[in-house]
Amino acid sequence: MKSKTFLTAVLIIFGLPSHALAARPTPFATTNQNPLVTIYGLPAADSSEVLPAQATEVQLRSDIANSCSISSAKDEGILLDGETYRSRLRLKHGIGHNLEIGMELPYISHSGGFLDRLIDNWHESFGFPEGERNSLERDQLNYHYTKTTTRIDLHQREAGFGDVSLTGGWQLEGTETTALTLRASLKLPTGEAEKLTGSGGSDLAIWFSGSHSTSGHNLTGFAALGGLLMSEGDVLTKQQNRAVAFGTLGASWQAYRQLALKAQFDGHTAFYHNSTLRELGESVQLIIGGSLDISDKSSLDLAVSEDIYVDSAPDVNFHLALRVLFQ
Repeated sequence: MKSKTFLTAVLIIFGLPSHALAARPTPFATTNQNPLVTIYGLPAADSSEVLPAQATEVQLRSDIANSCSISSAKDEGILLDGETYRSRLRLKHGIGHNLEIGMELPYISHSGGFLDRLIDNWHESFGFPEGERNSLERDQLNYHYTKTTTRIDLHQREAGFGDVSLTGGWQLEGTETTALTLRASLKLPTGEAEKLTGSGGSDLAIWFSGSHSTSGHNLTGFAALGGLLMSEGDVLTKQQNRAVAFGTLGASWQAYRQLALKAQFDGHTAFYHNSTLRELGESVQLIIGGSLDISDKSSLDLAVSEDIYVDSAPDVNFHLALRVLFQ
């Protein structure tokens, strides 16, 4: 009862609906794709309810992030120019009563990419500012950071499997109108820090994911809040923070029977200290798109994210996620 009252209060405070929808919306399964952030175990908000017992869900997620930012201050400077592709296979399985376990395997690639010309043409057509793009060559890879000495220098294509995560969920509440789940993930150091496909350390994330809907079954608000604890990694070790807070706030509108339009804000505190650069600090991004029900057991998410706190996340990230449920 207390958890329901707390969640309802949070949603009301942020101006979200206070009634409910039978079908649970699923937040976009993407996070900040900054190449110096994706190496850690920052989780996506995830669903506010777990799978039924003996049900299995397979998810294929893909993100294409284009970064172009240059910053400097005092004794440090950073250049993030390139594209990062992150594909993930996730398996979830319902066990017993209100319990769920799963795992996620990512494959990460850093390259010069192909989106620079498209983004430049988009900016030119609508009169948007180009920022640093005019001063850089198109489709190059240069992830570079210095603080007195060079600490990151990646300018040739790198690819490989990232850090595997083990996941779990325990549903605390599930009614026709409200759902609340306690989730956790443990990221293991299976990637390679020198390729920026892993951090070199293990991370533990714990968070709450909840949703609440209107009685008209058209509008749903969802939220998530949690923390990430990290062991010492091999990337900017002396500057790495050992704890980060993160959260999600969003809404879903059932525009048509099979189509839901969604928007969400994602944010987190800084992964690094001893820096005044936004690329290494806290982040807020806006993610907008939709979810299409292909069948009663499969759906497809398409979304795009923007760094509304400029330079704290990639300029643009394209997200795709396919979910298939087996019962």
